[in-house]
Amino acid sequence: MNPLTYLFPVLAAVFVLACFVFGMRGPLLDGDHKRSRVGKPEVPASVAPRLWARPWAILALTAVYALIAFLNLGNTASPESWYAFQTGESVTFTFDAEEPLDRIFFFCGLNTGEYSVKVTDNDVVTGTGVMEQGYNDIFKWRDAELTYDGALWARSVTLTADSDLELAEVAFYRTDGTQIKADGITVSDGADALLDEQDLVPEAMTFSNSTYFDEIYHARTALEHMRGMWPYEISHPPLGKLILSIGIAIFGLNPFGWRFMGTLFGALMLPILWAFLRRMFRDDRIALCGTAIFAFDFMHFAQTRIATIDTYGVFFILLMYLFFWNWMESGKGRDFALSGVFFGLGAASKWICLYAGAGLGVLWVLNWISAGRKAKKEQTSNAFWPGFAKNILQGIVWFVLVPAVIYYVSYTPYGTAEGLSAPGMYFSREYAKIVWDNQTFMFTYHAGLVAEHPYSSQWWQWLFDIRPILYYLDYGNDTVTNIAAFTSPLLTWAGLISLLYLGWRWARCGDRRAMFIVVGYLAQLLPWVFITRLTFAYHYFPSTVFLLLALCAVFDEMRRRGHLKWMYAFTAASLLLFALYYPALTGVEVSRNYSWKILKWFPSWPL
Repeated sequence: MNPLTYLFPVLAAVFVLACFVFGMRGPLLDGDHKRSRVGKPEVPASVAPRLWARPWAILALTAVYALIAFLNLGNTASPESWYAFQTGESVTFTFDAEEPLDRIFFFCGLNTGEYSVKVTDNDVVTGTGVMEQGYNDIFKWRDAELTYDGALWARSVTLTADSDLELAEVAFYRTDGTQIKADGITVSDGADALLDEQDLVPEAMTFSNSTYFDEIYHARTALEHMRGMWPYEISHPPLGKLILSIGIAIFGLNPFGWRFMGTLFGALMLPILWAFLRRMFRDDRIALCGTAIFAFDFMHFAQTRIATIDTYGVFFILLMYLFFWNWMESGKGRDFALSGVFFGLGAASKWICLYAGAGLGVLWVLNWISAGRKAKKEQTSNAFWPGFAKNILQGIVWFVLVPAVIYYVSYTPYGTAEGLSAPGMYFSREYAKIVWDNQTFMFTYHAGLVAEHPYSSQWWQWLFDIRPILYYLDYGNDTVTNIAAFTSPLLTWAGLISLLYLGWRWARCGDRRAMFIVVGYLAQLLPWVFITRLTFAYHYFPSTVFLLLALCAVFDEMRRRGHLKWMYAFTAASLLLFALYYPALTGVEVSRNYSWKILKWFPSWPL
C-alpha cells in the first residue's frame, strides 16, 4: 500500500475535528446572548431559523439524485422467453456447417441443476461438458465448461437437463471469437426460445446484465411470487420482494427492472428525510444540507441500487420515526397511527424494523415518564391518567393489531402458491400454519447461521468504517471494476462524534431531541452487538439515518453560534468525496492505481 494513501484519511479526520472545534465555539447567540440597550436580543440574521415557502430546492435535489442513481443502473433488456426443460429432457442444436466450437454462453433461468453437454461431428462425439445452473447463477450469463482433445469441431450440440430447469438463451462461438448466427442453427422442435433473443447476448457477464450478490435470491423470489410459485428464499418476510416485483412487472425481468423499485425508494427517502429535518430543526438550510449529505452517502447510494430488501426496511424506519417524532411534538393521534402502520409495513419487509419498533417502545415509555413528571409538578394528574390509558389502547391497536394484520396478509403469495385463495385462506389453519412455520424457520435460520465470507465485518468495525463489503469485483488489464457498500467516512466519523455529544446533552440537560436520536441509533445497533452470525457493513444502513440526524443536531448548534459556514463546508466535502468514490460505488472501470492509491484508505478496505 502506498504510504501517501494514509494522507487522505488523516486529512478527512482533521477536517471533521476542525468542523466540530470551530463550528461549536462561542456562546449560543439565540439563547445566552448579549442584550442590546433596548433590551432585545442581538441575534444575527444568519442565526435565526429559516423556513422557505416553496420546496423547489428539495425537488431539484431529488431530481438530480434520481438522474445520477438511475444512470447505468443496469441493462433494460434481457432474454425473457424461457424454455422449460423436464428432468432428463434433451434439446439438440444442429449447425448448417461444421463449426470450430470454442465457447457456449447461456442465460440461466429458474431452478437449480445442470445440463450435460455433448458435442458431435458427423455422429462422432468430439467433446463433452457441463452447464451449471446453481442457486448463485440465477439470472446470470454463464460459460459452459467444455472438455475436449485438440480442436472441437461440431455439427451438433445436445443439452440434457438433470432436473426441471428453465433456460433463456444459448449462444455459440467459434475459436476466432465470432458468434455462430442463429439463422445457421436448427434447434429441436419447441425449443426456439433458446435462440430467439440473440441480439441481447452480451460479450461477457457483468453486473449490468446479470444478478450480483443477494440479487440472486430476491430477484428470483420476486419472479416466483409473480408466477404464483413457492419461493426459494424464505429467510425474510415477503413484502420487500413483492415491492421489488413491481419494477419487474413494469420494466421486465432485466437488471433495470429488478433494481428499479429499490432505486426509486432511495430517491423517495430524500423528501421524507427533508420533511423530518425541517420538523426537527425548523431550518431549511440544515434540512437541505442534511438531505444532500444522506443522498450521496456511499451506503445509501450503493445499497438502494442493488435489488435487495434492505432499502424498504430503511424507508419504513424513516417514516415510522418521522411520524413518531411528530406525535411526540404535537400529540396528534393521526401521527401515532401512521407510525404504527409504517412499523407494520417495515416489519413485513425485514426484521430490522422490529429493532426500530423496540426503539419506538423505549421512546414511548420515556415520553410518558416525562409527561407524568410534568403533570405531577403542575398538579394536573387528573388529566394525565385518562390520556395515558387512551394512548395505551391506541398503541395496542396501531402498534400490535394493525402491524400483525399487515404482516399476516403479506404472506398471501405463500398461500396462493399452496393453492389457497383470498379472503377465505386468511381464516384457515393451513394459511396460519404457513405463516407460523416461516417465523420459526426464519428465527432458526438467522440464529444458527454459520458461514464465512471474505467481506464480512462485525458491528464495532461499522462504527469506524473499518471493513466495507464488496458486492462486485472484476479485474481487467491494469484496471478494476468494483461495487462497494459502506458509509462515507465523513458521515461515519462525524456522526459518531455527534452521537456522543447528544448522549452528553441528554444526560446533562434532558434534551428530548437528543434522547430521540440516541435511542433510535442504539435500537438499530445494539441488537447486532449480541448477534454472533455472519454480518456485513450493510447491516449498518439503518443506523446511518440516525448518524445523519445526530450530525444535523450539531449543525443546529453551529447555527445558533453563528458558524453555519462549517455546515456548508462539510456538505461540500461530502459531495466531493462522493464524486471521488463514484466509480467504486457504481462499477465504473478505473485504473488499479486510482483504486489502490487514492480510494483504498486502509488495508482492510477491499477496493
